[in-house]
Amino acid sequence: MFESLRYTSVLNTGALYTIVPAITAICALLINRELTGRLRSLGLIIGTVGALWIVFRGNLDALLSLQLNYGDLIFFLGCIFLGLYNPLVRRFHSGEPMIVMTFWVMLFGSIWLLIASAKNIMHVNWINVQHDVYAGILYLSLFSTLITFLIINLSTVRLGATKVAAYGFLTPVIVIVLSILLGIESFEWVTLPGLLLIMSAMLIIQRDKSQSTVKITQS
Repeated sequence: MFESLRYTSVLNTGALYTIVPAITAICALLINRELTGRLRSLGLIIGTVGALWIVFRGNLDALLSLQLNYGDLIFFLGCIFLGLYNPLVRRFHSGEPMIVMTFWVMLFGSIWLLIASAKNIMHVNWINVQHDVYAGILYLSLFSTLITFLIINLSTVRLGATKVAAYGFLTPVIVIVLSILLGIESFEWVTLPGLLLIMSAMLIIQRDKSQSTVKITQS
């Protein structure tokens, strides 16, 4: 997903990211034989529409004129992998403390990244790297990676893959709120319908009192 931003726009990736919950639901069906109920499916559809509304600021012409490129294909592949993650966590969790599972996921992820970057990492002049860069890396590694994945793993086992993925709809809402609080931008009324759709979707999904998913019985 980081690599794709070299070739595409934030607008395109934002639009593609809205389909991650739907991809997760499909992966949960294929991997765990779990079927998303009608109420939750309705919530996923409404949430996707709301997220797209915010991304494109309610401009239907902009959505219809969206042109995908090489970077979008890379990002879409990342969305598929992300959609696979939650169902696989639930599939392979065998009762061990979640912090242990998260540790091994982070460890092997770090090893693969180290192998992939081994050719270039030796050419970085680490002494001249600015302090704010290290601070940003520290934040991304601790909060956006370690703590986030631990929370996602814990939630996936208890709530189900699809329900956890649906919380991704709140990302543009939180971004808007933080941007306003930090004075980066002012509130745009055109985003209000999208915000209302997303909040409605989350209420619908949360009102689904059945099990996180309905398992398909095997013959």
